[in-house]
Amino acid sequence: MDEREMMAVVESILFVSGDPVDAKEIGLLLNMDIRTVRTFMKKLIDCFHFERRGLQINMVNDTYQLATRPEYSSYIEKYIGQEHSQKLSQASLETLAIIAYRQPITKVDIENVRGVKCDYIVSTLVNRQLIHEIGRMPTPGRPILYGTTDLFLRNFGLASLDELPPLENDESEATVFFSENEKK
Repeated sequence: MDEREMMAVVESILFVSGDPVDAKEIGLLLNMDIRTVRTFMKKLIDCFHFERRGLQINMVNDTYQLATRPEYSSYIEKYIGQEHSQKLSQASLETLAIIAYRQPITKVDIENVRGVKCDYIVSTLVNRQLIHEIGRMPTPGRPILYGTTDLFLRNFGLASLDELPPLENDESEATVFFSENEKK
């Protein structure tokens, strides 16, 4: 099988999967070692970008997923009849920024930074699968520790947490990043 055919196979697999596909699975499918898969997928991602297709391949934590390009979201919303997509509130974005930069973090620590209760917001972020419980503190009461999810990374166009913009001393910079990059 030549490279073009392998690209078509992977594109098809990503399309029918809908969910992220692990690099190891792609390697097994194409008889490639993990390093070759990563190089191959980088080339496929570059092809999608170069051709300015309506789809793109997102890479998050060594998984790959086919997605629509954010710049065409208004046309997609118009087609499927969504006039208003569900955006996160400013308070939710602030909370998400705190969690992203300080994870693992407890609800009490989030409230100490924000200065207000955040039960509802944390619950909403968990329900939207942007954050999840990553453990518990080994202290009395064993408070839940929260962290971001791969869906968070995909929604904000990040391959890993290392791509978060650096902060000086103010979380408001992080909130601006999340506000500008929020898709839904």
